[in-house]
Amino acid sequence: MVSRTVRRATASAAALLTLTAVPAHAATHESDTTRTSSAAALPAPDMAGLRAVLRTLTAQGAPGAIARIDDHGTVHTAAAGIDDRTTRRAIGNADRFRIGSITKSFSAVVLLQLADAHKLNLDASVDRYLPGLLPDKRITVRHVLSHRSGLYDYTNSMFANSVSGFEAVRDKVFTYRQLVQLSLKHARTNAPGAAYSYSNTNFVVAGMLIEKLTGHSVGTEYRDRIIKPLKLRDTFYVHPATKIPGRYAHGYLTPDRAGAEFVDATDQTVSWAQSAGAVISTTHDLNTFFSALLGGRLTSAAQLAQMERWTPVNSTTRYGLGLRRRDLSCGVSVYGHTGAVQGFYTYSFTSKDGRRSLTALANTSNNGTVLNTMARTLESAFCGKRTKAIQSTPLTGRGSYVTERNVAYEDIAPGVARD
Repeated sequence: MVSRTVRRATASAAALLTLTAVPAHAATHESDTTRTSSAAALPAPDMAGLRAVLRTLTAQGAPGAIARIDDHGTVHTAAAGIDDRTTRRAIGNADRFRIGSITKSFSAVVLLQLADAHKLNLDASVDRYLPGLLPDKRITVRHVLSHRSGLYDYTNSMFANSVSGFEAVRDKVFTYRQLVQLSLKHARTNAPGAAYSYSNTNFVVAGMLIEKLTGHSVGTEYRDRIIKPLKLRDTFYVHPATKIPGRYAHGYLTPDRAGAEFVDATDQTVSWAQSAGAVISTTHDLNTFFSALLGGRLTSAAQLAQMERWTPVNSTTRYGLGLRRRDLSCGVSVYGHTGAVQGFYTYSFTSKDGRRSLTALANTSNNGTVLNTMARTLESAFCGKRTKAIQSTPLTGRGSYVTERNVAYEDIAPGVARD
């Protein structure tokens, strides 16, 4: 059994410096580079390398790991390990799992569709739609979707201790307003628009916007706008129910102290996240989703361009509106999101044209070593055998799926370092 300790980021001032290093105004208008990102120009996926990465994940503490590549209609799958530590059943790509913060991309798509319908102005104050919710009328919808609102991430406090924090909320049902109030008990990280600072609070606000503007639950909007049109047969929003329907992988929370037992975190309300992280899906459905998004089938070209107005996070990562861009070692840029929820780490990215997509899952969390290794699935899928030898060389920069001096940061409690 592998265990990892969890500690707070050692210097809040240093962390804030990292967050405020990029002027938001200049970053907002950064356009895509000419890096290779169309599937037609990519080398063949390195499936042997991908399988090796999955085996490494299981050696590092994940009970199991899976990956699926959809490439111009050709499907490649790989799996290693188990989906249930009790029955020892092998994990497979048919398993459903919790996708964590990839839910944010679903929420962003719904809001951009509402912008297409002229029901939402990205540069309008959140206060215009949700009067009195936030303390600063300068916070816009765009600030929320690009993590530049300055709203403190309440999960930093909620999950400073991963296991005890999780056990305290796994069966709770929160309202959106309760989660926002947890954030507002803390000082904001920056002025609106001044800096990138990843915060689950932003996409709780996004969920409130969806429900206010449509009169429907976020689950209904996900279903009607994304799940049904794309025929995503294994994608669900079951909040506040605690069970994953059908066949699924169990998710295991790595203990905070050495020698303690893994926690089966599969059953939970995920009410602490909701529109920021409560969707359930599969590798097939996530590849279909991001392929459709980058292929222009979910929003207008104008709104997709809004999603791709990048704020630099570090040397390899950009964040748009509910969408990440990752620049790989071979000069390829890929687009999607990462997801962390108790027991599950997910990577889901696609090429610029949406024609090659990868989704990879490890059924554990609170394990910085596993989280860092997950990045290598992208290299195998999109760079092929040209990929640089990065196994022993830490990536640089601060973000939810890159390292800073061998330290990883999750989408859960992004201010808490895991090493």
